[in-house]
Amino acid sequence: MTAVPEPGGEQLSRAGAQAYAAGWTRVARRVGFVPLSADETERLLLVHTVRLAQALLAEAFSAQPAEDVGRALVEAHLTEPGLLDWSVTALGERFAAQVLPGHEARPGTADRVAALQGALAGGFARALRARTFAQQERIARSAWQARDEVEQALRDSEARFRALFTGAAIGIGIAGTDGQIIEVNQSFADMLGYSAEELRHTNVAGLFHADDAAGMWELYQELIGGKHDSARVKKRYHRKDGSVVWTDLAVSLIRYDDGRPRFTVAMIEDITERYELEQRLRFQALHDPLTGLPNRTLFFETLGEVLGDAGPDHRIGVCFLDLDGFKAVNDCLGHDLGDRLLVVIARRLAECVAGHGHLVARMGGDEFVILVDGGDGIDDAVGVAEMALAAVSAPVHVGDQQLAVSASIGIVDCLCAETSASELMKAADTTLYWAKAEGRGRWAVYDPERSAQDIARSALVAGLPAALDRGEFVVHYQPIVSLRNSSMVAVEALVRWQHPELGLVGPDRFIGLAEETGLIVRLGEWVLRQACRDAEAWHREFPEAKLVVSVNLAARQADDPGIVDTVASALSRTGLPAGLLQLELTESAVMGTPGEPLRSLRQLADLGVRLAIDDFGTGYSNLAYLRRLPIHCLKLAGPFVEGIRADDPLDPADHRDERIVDALVRLAHALELWVTAEAVETQEQAERLRGLHCDTGQGCWFGAPAPADVITARLRGDDPPEGVA
Repeated sequence: MTAVPEPGGEQLSRAGAQAYAAGWTRVARRVGFVPLSADETERLLLVHTVRLAQALLAEAFSAQPAEDVGRALVEAHLTEPGLLDWSVTALGERFAAQVLPGHEARPGTADRVAALQGALAGGFARALRARTFAQQERIARSAWQARDEVEQALRDSEARFRALFTGAAIGIGIAGTDGQIIEVNQSFADMLGYSAEELRHTNVAGLFHADDAAGMWELYQELIGGKHDSARVKKRYHRKDGSVVWTDLAVSLIRYDDGRPRFTVAMIEDITERYELEQRLRFQALHDPLTGLPNRTLFFETLGEVLGDAGPDHRIGVCFLDLDGFKAVNDCLGHDLGDRLLVVIARRLAECVAGHGHLVARMGGDEFVILVDGGDGIDDAVGVAEMALAAVSAPVHVGDQQLAVSASIGIVDCLCAETSASELMKAADTTLYWAKAEGRGRWAVYDPERSAQDIARSALVAGLPAALDRGEFVVHYQPIVSLRNSSMVAVEALVRWQHPELGLVGPDRFIGLAEETGLIVRLGEWVLRQACRDAEAWHREFPEAKLVVSVNLAARQADDPGIVDTVASALSRTGLPAGLLQLELTESAVMGTPGEPLRSLRQLADLGVRLAIDDFGTGYSNLAYLRRLPIHCLKLAGPFVEGIRADDPLDPADHRDERIVDALVRLAHALELWVTAEAVETQEQAERLRGLHCDTGQGCWFGAPAPADVITARLRGDDPPEGVA
């Protein structure tokens, strides 16, 4: 702590002064806020303690130092009333005794202390009053200044608003809650073709466009009712001359301080040119540029709206139309003429259904679709399709060309609740494919069962390659039996698909698919190798049987230049003698096909492989051509054998089929060909074929197709052929 100045030699107690200042500090910090730290406060009050002591001991007494101390307390912001009370009381009760020990009893000391008390209180009060007056003056001056600033800001704001309101390029209008216009700027008036004065006597409802007046008035009522504070819409207005202006309208609600609606402010921009441009762009985006018809996008938008708004009993129909042979028109006559043809067809389609309110759209290329909304059933959709076919089929004159045009149509009709846009169009596309497959110029109606079959067929097509890779195919063998001694002389290899879900699938369900996809070549090679392996095993175990394995070759296999190498490789890898392999080909694969296929047949025959014509009699039946082919066997088609029945010997048809078989057998034998009759189902058929000197027979009577181990068992004599003694 700093040293205490000595006012009068040894008369001031240093310790007493410090103790008094410390007590004074504690009271100051206890009774109110002190802006100084405790040490700073104690140092300040120690100085004031010494000043009071000096005044009390001075030869010429003056109370002015006490008044200065009171003023200093206020200047130090020690203004709590409790601090003043303590300061005055402590000065009278213990100051002299604590700070100036021994002097408190001197004559006149009490009077001096009383004078110091009054002076300290007076200085404190006058300083506090002066500070209060100064603060009040500053507050008043600040209030006046703030009011002046607010008024100036308000004047500036009003000036800015007036400048903005008057000079704004967009229209601004103010209206009361009753819709009566209070004020508008010149842009607002010019936009609607009125003068500002005319609009001040107008209600906003009188400006609404007739087609949206109800909706706009409802929106306006909700706004002035306080449900919304603002709204923004694209809206039409009538100009004074009756023309229409499209605007971008933003309306805001202005309220009283208590929240009640006061008036509305509308800002309006003329967007007529932009709106018209948007409409043109939208039309271009939603219409076909060549024909002007709605395009695919607009069609699906409309279809989605119909399906979304339809009730439970509402029906919808689609006629999906595709021109027949349009590609040939483009290729032969040029795309320009093809485009002109499409324009004519589009116009005809639109005209033929215009009176019925149906939507006609161009889906792309030469595909069109007609949406039949709300029909009574399939008959309505069929009627629309027939009108469309009639419109299309009339001769079309394009330039100097007269074109005959036809179309195919897929028809779908169902309840809206039972379909979706994608399902409906998928069904229509599928049905269109059916119509085209059945011929030109016709329509087809969607059949869910047929579609399910097509889907299953597609699933089989998709699964074929993987099934071959996974080894899901197996080979069964059907016995071919000698009609002379009933011995099994050959077997026909027949492929089956061991499907993981469908079980054992017969060749009638997937061979045609394999031919369409080209997988028949890979599949045929696999069957050939497997049949050769099984046949070699039989030959090794039963060499005396000389069992021939007969394998079918598809037309694609027969046309494959590598077929000879494929067969030779299979024989070489398995060790099967070539004479025990017979390859069956259909008539269409070998009859009248000079060139590579004929050379391949001769090369196969040179390998020692037997060749057979399968289903003979159902194709070309060119017996004379057989003389040129290296054929060893003819397999008579099943329908001829089925016609040989024993139930009615007097039936002329029965005798006719028997005479045909007899003639075929005689001619085949004359050409030194072996004859096998297929589809032998009964003992009577077998007996009559034996009587006609047919060489071998094949069919359920001699045994159904079975796995290789069943054939092995028959060769061992464990399972004698059914129906054969």
